[in-house]
Amino acid sequence: MEILVFLVPLALMLGLAGLAAFLWSLRSGQYDDLDGAAWRAIADDDPPPAEAPAKR
Repeated sequence: MEILVFLVPLALMLGLAGLAAFLWSLRSGQYDDLDGAAWRAIADDDPPPAEAPAKR
């Protein structure tokens, strides 16, 4: 049972560290454009090549 003296404060510190990291990410703008990253992954960057005129 003495291990709880170390585990409970450790769990609280890790929880607070996770909360602090989440709040930092909110303030730094990590969640401002959620749809833009998804569309950039899907969008085709290169235009299709132009077809050469047919020779007769």
